[in-house]
Amino acid sequence: MQFSRRSMFKLSAAGLTTLAAPQILVRAAQAEVPMSATMPAAYKRFSLGDFEITVLSDGHRVVPDPQKIFGTNQTQEEIAALLESNYLPVDKMQFTFAPTLVNTGSDLILFDTGNGEGGREGGVGQTLANLQASGYTPEQVTVVVLTHLHGDHIGGLMEGDQPAFPNARYVTGQAEYDFWSSEERIGTGAENGHKGVVAKVVPLAEKMSFVKDGDSVVSGITGMAAFGHTPGHMIYGLESGGRKLMLTADTANHFVLSLQRPEWEVVFDSDKAMAAKTRKDVFDMISADRLPFIGYHMPFPSVGFVEKASEGYRFIPETYQFDL
Repeated sequence: MQFSRRSMFKLSAAGLTTLAAPQILVRAAQAEVPMSATMPAAYKRFSLGDFEITVLSDGHRVVPDPQKIFGTNQTQEEIAALLESNYLPVDKMQFTFAPTLVNTGSDLILFDTGNGEGGREGGVGQTLANLQASGYTPEQVTVVVLTHLHGDHIGGLMEGDQPAFPNARYVTGQAEYDFWSSEERIGTGAENGHKGVVAKVVPLAEKMSFVKDGDSVVSGITGMAAFGHTPGHMIYGLESGGRKLMLTADTANHFVLSLQRPEWEVVFDSDKAMAAKTRKDVFDMISADRLPFIGYHMPFPSVGFVEKASEGYRFIPETYQFDL
């Protein structure tokens, strides 16, 4: 027997006709079943040497007009063509957010805190819920590392007016804190960011330590300057049992638009030329060394690899590499 696409659809139509009458009887005999809007717990767990890594979903947000965010120095036609060639819509996009827990055996370290309670009506702010679903409590977190101080990374520091992680100490880049906490930001385009830092981060300053390029958070976790996205943006290298992984934070904010075209300007980058250079430097290193990485805005669960391709890099999602 040989089947064509046309014959397949004819058979499908015939099958629907045959099944129609019994289906009507079934529906008449029972009530309609409502769709469930409940979202499942979302986290990804794997081992890296002696470290346990848990990537937490803070939720996702749909944003219109990717051209207003990515490739601001390109034509709409170029951006649309790249999106279409990757089977992505051209009129909207999805942002995901991925705070990450690292259990070293002696510390439970949370990298970034998500959007927090202010984002929950919009479908984000789910870090605490997914942390608890993953088997931990906020009280068990001993260190909170802030890769930089944008709102979607610091929003979950507080619940109400109380610290969300009451037993934690805090770590962030010295240059990042100095920039955003300064009153010199008042009256500039960075004023709203300054206000968020004053509300969420400055109250925790007494429990905060500041790092620079090459400093360690704990043994096996090292900070690396990756400036450009913000004035003091930091990424972190993890190493345990001879295995390595990079936490790249917002070095790249989209798995296609930022990685396949690293030189394209991004509206969120404070220094666009520096951010583009940093993207290439970081992902050249990751691709050359075949390192896994977790990107805060990569498609959840946000873990993968990159290889050099065309003008930039191809994102390769992790599948079972950490399970074997």
